[in-house]
Amino acid sequence: MTSPEQQQRTEEAEPLRVAVIGSGPAGVYTAEALVRQRRVPVRVDVVDRLPTPYGLVRYGVAPDHTRIKGVARSLRRTLEHPDVRFVGGVEFGTDLSRADLARTHHAVVYATGASSDRRTGVPGEDLPGSVAATDFVSWYCGHPDSELERFVLDSEEVAVVGAGNVALDVVRILAKTAGELRHTDIPQPVLDVLAASRVRTVHLLSRRGPLQAKFTAPELRDLLGLPGADVLVRPEQVDIDPAEVGGGAPGLRDVARAARTNLRLLREQAARKPQGRPRSVHLHFWSRPQELLGRDRVEAVRVERTRPGAEGRLEGTGETVDLPAGMVLRSVGYAGVPLPGVPFDERIRTVPHDNGRVLDGEGRVVVGDYVAGWIKRGATGVIGTNKSDAAATVRALLEDEPRLREAAGALVPLEEVLRERGPAYSDYDDWLRIDAAEAARAEELERGERVKLHGRAAYEEVLGRDRPAGQETRPESAP
Repeated sequence: MTSPEQQQRTEEAEPLRVAVIGSGPAGVYTAEALVRQRRVPVRVDVVDRLPTPYGLVRYGVAPDHTRIKGVARSLRRTLEHPDVRFVGGVEFGTDLSRADLARTHHAVVYATGASSDRRTGVPGEDLPGSVAATDFVSWYCGHPDSELERFVLDSEEVAVVGAGNVALDVVRILAKTAGELRHTDIPQPVLDVLAASRVRTVHLLSRRGPLQAKFTAPELRDLLGLPGADVLVRPEQVDIDPAEVGGGAPGLRDVARAARTNLRLLREQAARKPQGRPRSVHLHFWSRPQELLGRDRVEAVRVERTRPGAEGRLEGTGETVDLPAGMVLRSVGYAGVPLPGVPFDERIRTVPHDNGRVLDGEGRVVVGDYVAGWIKRGATGVIGTNKSDAAATVRALLEDEPRLREAAGALVPLEEVLRERGPAYSDYDDWLRIDAAEAARAEELERGERVKLHGRAAYEEVLGRDRPAGQETRPESAP
């Protein structure tokens, strides 16, 4: 409960000005935690290099997962808070430096996620046709930086390496028909490519067994329920007595309940006969890529059988098989990307921190710098995990308030610095124009609630880049 004295001090204090870099869930949850507390008055600028907010909710969640995409509605409420401002089209390190933000804000929270992929390191990985699943996800989600020609889907057989939810998303999109995806927000040009897809067989390669797979039961159910594809599970790979799970051999100990559900679903699927559907999905457990084969592009993937070795460690058996595949998508994890002027741990691909406070190379706190989300803890957890993660960082930031005010000089409005730097930045009203254009596009095509714009030119057209977006209409914030 805030006392009258505390309330009076809060009303008299100048707002603490915080810049949040990144408008995905971690960034918006950080803004929410800052403005919901009443102890310290705060003004938040949520800065993103794209003119659209929501990060991976918009450009990472599979388009047919409409329930998860509903998270954007709760994030929207935060961006419409009077003490929160969205600043789009501004890239940290290019359009705005840390030195610039030192002139405009008391603190900066980096919430840029993990936008890069991890590599498998096998020979042939750089052949044409070998691509990151992250690139494919960006493509079918309509990321403005993704070119339509990046994927043509002219191969009948495709392999996906990985056993997490993203890998299953990729397999599912490849195995669905355009008609099944018509109700989603996939950009129309991308949907047209999917409609012309020649893909008929998709192989999913998991280097460990079904109990160690990282995908969740809801994702697995979605895959097994595909109406236009047979999902084939080899009975011998799921021939595990459920009664032994949780004890016995090392590979059966400490198995989560979710993995037991996955095993049950897979055993049931293995017992079903193929229905002769137009497409097929083959699940290969205990299988890891050893080499990608081909002269000018990928033509096949050499797969080695694996098994649990001593103390449960994975080891190869030496037994290999070559699977035909004209495209191989690796989905073995996301990795953070260094930010200019911000400490970065290359080994674990995150920003070093202590309770959200950024640490320099000597382990000392960098005053005014904080971190939240995947760039803080790595690509782990679900969307909701970012909420508690952001709250922990905000607690540390608010504890540091006196030090932050003392370290900052006389601040200037962010608009002043942006005018000096010259980027054509956008605001929340600009995002609403994009939002309305996508709803109108869906109505025109008779396709659900929204159809995303495709390509930067489409965004430029909606925003009317004859003027720097947002700069004529946004009032200046108080210093």
